[in-house]
Amino acid sequence: MGSVFLPHLKTGWHVDQAILSEDDRLVIIRFGRDDDKECMLMDELLNKIAIKISQFAVIYLCDIDKV
Repeated sequence: MGSVFLPHLKTGWHVDQAILSEDDRLVIIRFGRDDDKECMLMDELLNKIAIKISQFAVIYLCDIDKV
């Protein structure tokens, strides 16, 4: 399930590319399970701040069961 608003990284290669492609912004990756209640709460919080921090950080989600 997970957030529909924050981008998901689907493979290890995508994780690497997300980190390597950002020269000017901090990369925040939430590693966890998309269907875990605590991760869902974290996703909701991250989604709320995503616009506010978009000038200096980018947020991605990574499901550890799939990657």
